[in-house]
Amino acid sequence: MDERSEQQSRQSFQGQSEQGLLTFLQELRVVLPGVQVLFAFLLTVPFSQRFHELTQLQQYVFYGSLLCTTAATLLLIAPSAHHRLLWYQGAREPNLRLENKLTIAGLIFLGPSMSGVIFLITDMLFNLVAASTVTVVMIISFLWLWFALPVLPGSRSEERQNHD
Repeated sequence: MDERSEQQSRQSFQGQSEQGLLTFLQELRVVLPGVQVLFAFLLTVPFSQRFHELTQLQQYVFYGSLLCTTAATLLLIAPSAHHRLLWYQGAREPNLRLENKLTIAGLIFLGPSMSGVIFLITDMLFNLVAASTVTVVMIISFLWLWFALPVLPGSRSEERQNHD
């Protein structure tokens, strides 16, 4: 490979990497407001008038949801913090693999936190059977849409492009 080809290859890789970073950060901008609103909601619940009426199960579900939301918030904000720190240190190429893993871990915690909140609200409004049923449907939906569907053969964008 001559010098010009190597330079073009490096530029192409840098362009793809920058595009990947921009796409990644844009995805985080979509997810973070929802996680932050959920976190804020959970932080206010103990100060509501009916909080003392929660059953022990509801208290455990609430606290588990709060902890999962805290973990999701930490993990989903971490890539933005990394990007800021690396940018100002002159390292424009953040570690996208690490940030991708942090984001996936954040989503893994976000599913149970959202399911727990749905369980708590449904149980307070209706009953344990309805809450359990809705929560199971939510968990299956999260697992299917966020984790199973993207990795199924035929669902990946590269495979679709190859077939077009």
